Amino acid sequence: MKKYYEAYDDRYKKIHEKGFGWFADTPTPIVFDVINRYDLPKNVKMLEIGCGEGRDAIPLLKRGYGLYATDISAEAVSYCKKLAPEFSDNFAVLDCLNCAESAKYGFIYAVAVVHMLLLDCDRAGFYRFIKEHLTDDGIALICSMGDGVTEKTTDINDAFKLQERDHPSGKIKVAGTSFRMVSNINFEKEITENGLNIIEKGVTDGAPDYFRLMYAVVRL
Repeated sequence: MKKYYEAYDDRYKKIHEKGFGWFADTPTPIVFDVINRYDLPKNVKMLEIGCGEGRDAIPLLKRGYGLYATDISAEAVSYCKKLAPEFSDNFAVLDCLNCAESAKYGFIYAVAVVHMLLLDCDRAGFYRFIKEHLTDDGIALICSMGDGVTEKTTDINDAFKLQERDHPSGKIKVAGTSFRMVSNINFEKEITENGLNIIEKGVTDGAPDYFRLMYAVVRL
């Protein structure tokens, strides 16, 4: 049985069957800003948790970065491989809450992943995965939808239920997904309580898909 946070797999399948992507293909600025600001070399081992349809992964791979891009959705990973077949080996299915990945990375990033996790134990598992897979001198970028103040959450029982949504291709009924927005104070609290040290934080623009993203750059 699928976990509630796997509902995007159903949503991706529905929209891809119609010949469209769910998200825009505009790269998330903060990902590239952090890479440049911390002078991360192209040969550093990078991991993306939740690559989705490849918005950030494909541009990074085309620029020569050593990225391993993962997503819990097999449909999303398959879509990325079709978009960028030359980098097919760089994409893989991974559930960071239930995996046996042993490699360590100098840079890990996750855009709009943690806000899909509703339960405290799942959020703790997400942070634990990052902690266990960072190199001693590595950094991670964690982005979550939010304005730093608002807190709200969806009903866990509504995941997978069909709902009508607006899409550039028109109205479409797709699987409902999970969403938990926390305040900046609680975002910081859960990061530090799970053994990661914040070296930079803020709220940034992730348009067109995420207009307000809280972010934190962390290390061990």
